[in-house]
Amino acid sequence: MNITIIGASAGVGLETVKRALERNHKVTTLSRSTIELPENQNLISLKGNALNKEDLQKSIENADAVIVALGTGKSMKPTTLYSDFAKILVEIGKKDIPTIVLTGFGAGKSWDFQPNFFMKLFFKYLLKDVYADKTKMEEIISKSDLNWTIVRPGLLKDKPLTEKYKIETNLYKGVKIGSINRSDVADFMVKEAENQKYKKQFPALSNKL
Repeated sequence: MNITIIGASAGVGLETVKRALERNHKVTTLSRSTIELPENQNLISLKGNALNKEDLQKSIENADAVIVALGTGKSMKPTTLYSDFAKILVEIGKKDIPTIVLTGFGAGKSWDFQPNFFMKLFFKYLLKDVYADKTKMEEIISKSDLNWTIVRPGLLKDKPLTEKYKIETNLYKGVKIGSINRSDVADFMVKEAENQKYKKQFPALSNKL
């Protein structure tokens, strides 16, 4: 299938490109930076801005699924990247294909279910502004007609793929969402694009102990 990946130059986005190619998909990417991968006949890399309507439209025109893995790197400054992008995507996105959107455990209602005291402090004082905008993105997309799945991984790690992770769709007191490998988040999102099992849901991900 043809999968478009938005925000593909680093982090989970880059891992998602690798995983989609490993699973023999044709991949179109949109990112502002060059993607550091070997040349591949199944990879089309578009350099552009996800907040530019024409760039985004061009990237998704032939897509059978769209995966959104936007990020602000290590920046913890207030941002409107996520909500601004969501507004454009809702306006021009394809309503008949899977749209898999990465946010994080701590966005939306999951904010109140952080696993431990130190994580709560970390989010409250360092990531609050970033996650406030991720929450806005979730709200905009979840209220739209897009065929969405919103993915909330736990603390991201740079470790090899395991394909063994916990998927939690219900929030409850004591829910445990720990760390997860970026490669495993990528694996989940590609497989969800292939066969959308969590349509209109907010799966939270963490590696199995």
